[in-house]
Amino acid sequence: MEKRKLGKNGLEVSALGLGCMGMSHGYGTAPDKKEMVNLIHEAVKSGVTFFDTAEIYGPFTNEELVGEALAPYRDDVIIATKFGIKNFNGKQVQDSNPKVIRTSIEGSLKRLKTDFIDLYYQHRVDPNVPIEEVAETIKDLMMEGKVRHWGLSEAGVKTIRRAHKVLPLTAIQSEYSMWWRRPEEELLPTLEELGIGFVPFSPLGKGFLTGRFNKDSKFEKSDFRNIVPRFTPENLDANQVLVDLLKKIAADKDVTSAQIALAWLLAQKPWIVPIPGTRKLERLKENLASVEIKLTPEELQNINTALEKIEIMGARYPEELEKRTGI
Repeated sequence: MEKRKLGKNGLEVSALGLGCMGMSHGYGTAPDKKEMVNLIHEAVKSGVTFFDTAEIYGPFTNEELVGEALAPYRDDVIIATKFGIKNFNGKQVQDSNPKVIRTSIEGSLKRLKTDFIDLYYQHRVDPNVPIEEVAETIKDLMMEGKVRHWGLSEAGVKTIRRAHKVLPLTAIQSEYSMWWRRPEEELLPTLEELGIGFVPFSPLGKGFLTGRFNKDSKFEKSDFRNIVPRFTPENLDANQVLVDLLKKIAADKDVTSAQIALAWLLAQKPWIVPIPGTRKLERLKENLASVEIKLTPEELQNINTALEKIEIMGARYPEELEKRTGI
């Protein structure tokens, strides 16, 4: 597996990571835990060294799964987890009070069966706690040996600059894919300037870019996509034009739509490391094979020209969740 570096402090990871959230949270009924442990083991054997989780996934059960699965390989893998979102009266709220961060790190260390977190993200910016205060808290945790690198998830460029001044950031995690390209406007140029790595989540558009869904698709009651505007029947139908484009490009190269979507992301910058999630071994193998697909500058230009002609319908988040991003 090809390796890539995130940030300027020497964090090297596999070119594709594995997003583990869906193994226990967010996409309907959680699959069998033993099967997911085996899937993570197969990922390690296939060369994946970068695994992403968070305390709020479950809550807590995803970290427990990842900790159990990676315990035999701890010295050979990079574990990323997140703090800063809590369940309060049935709703998720941001809370990055320094005392809360310290409580969170101790819980994550225990569940992940480790003495340190390789990459510790603030999951969402807390408007009530200055980012400088958060950075100072992480700096203390680094001095104590509990955190090696830190990052922010879905933060705006002003916050990123303020945080980076206090304590250099290794990575920013945000959504980025063929159907969510807003990071290209401000975020990517800022990260390139500052030397910060980028970790796109939902690189396959929550499954949409694989071509599996259409206007007749139904999701389990507990599936997050039920509240996502882009997954209404009318928007699923309107956005099939993007799926059709992907299918055509994939057919021309004798690969799959998912592989083209991931290869396109990998080709954007050498410091981008997508973290597609999956629950299935065949999907894992399919995704990992995308690293071998090299798009030429001409192919990239042709794809981008075609993408620019497509208007994506529907918001990527409900309004309430979108308000928590980019601040």
